[in-house]
Amino acid sequence: MLAYLIRRLFAVVLTLMVVILVTFGIFFIIPKWTGVDPATMYVGKQADAQAIEAIRQKLGLDDPIIVQFWEFLRGLFVGRDYTSGADTVHCSAPCFGYSFRNEQPIWPVLTDRLPVTFGLAGGAAILWVFGGVATGIVSALKRGTLWDRSAMTVALAGVSLPIYFTGVVSLAIFSYQLDWVSNEYTEFGVNPGDWFSGMILPWVTLAFLYAAMYARLTRATMLEVLGEDYIRTARAKGLREPVVIGKHAMRSTMTPVLTILGMDLGALIGGAILTETTFSLPGLGQAAVRAISERDLPLVLGVTLLTAGAVVIANLIVDLLYAVIDPRVRLS
Repeated sequence: MLAYLIRRLFAVVLTLMVVILVTFGIFFIIPKWTGVDPATMYVGKQADAQAIEAIRQKLGLDDPIIVQFWEFLRGLFVGRDYTSGADTVHCSAPCFGYSFRNEQPIWPVLTDRLPVTFGLAGGAAILWVFGGVATGIVSALKRGTLWDRSAMTVALAGVSLPIYFTGVVSLAIFSYQLDWVSNEYTEFGVNPGDWFSGMILPWVTLAFLYAAMYARLTRATMLEVLGEDYIRTARAKGLREPVVIGKHAMRSTMTPVLTILGMDLGALIGGAILTETTFSLPGLGQAAVRAISERDLPLVLGVTLLTAGAVVIANLIVDLLYAVIDPRVRLS
């Protein structure tokens, strides 16, 4: 198990380095190849020649690419200074960049909005995993029945309907018409009850989409597993059906579910853009949309790095869970 953990940690470090290199290339190298001055991308919509030159000096855009990448990488771990003549701006570690448009480091902006996104992704994930997996298992065990057909029909609707449609409809019915839940976000530390009330609709809306996909995936996997030889052997040995399903079939069924869960949850940590925009949640997704519209490129870069890192870390956790569910993984 220790050797497996060391291999996975080493792979994560290499992956993160590749992610950082690719992200740096997208934001700093590719614009030069296409004939775009990167300095103009970091000063906002309106800027004069003097401001552009100051940004070029602060970011060191005239330095060799390898020097720029080293400063970018070093800033993530020890921070960095942006200097233009007598004007120096310090960005503390981890330095994900500095917004010269808003005159503030990117990392505090990300950490201020991260709890909102964590709360949204975590609550919705609990709903869609338990709801989707349970629905898929029951549908597989009751294949061809009215329950199976009804559940898969609802799942198909859930996959087909976009979040901005179900979100607006749920707001119109349950918040504006029935007034059952709040449509305003309240911080958890201010009022936990109002926070929970304001998060119910975003949770359900986001979970409805993902639960539908998980239900269909779980059903298909469970049907395939139930036809395996070791399941027939377990039943022939006289094991009770709950033991066959819970102890033998569920292990193989959960492997692809964990795989997709790691990808989905990691991506959502970077911001559920449609959900946060629909429900006006001040999370990373809303920040990314606003940064794109305002051309606040450092914030876009910060959200990109954070999202990519979250996906890598989430998949590391999934790999470790593989080793718990399937002992063969630890020996591979």
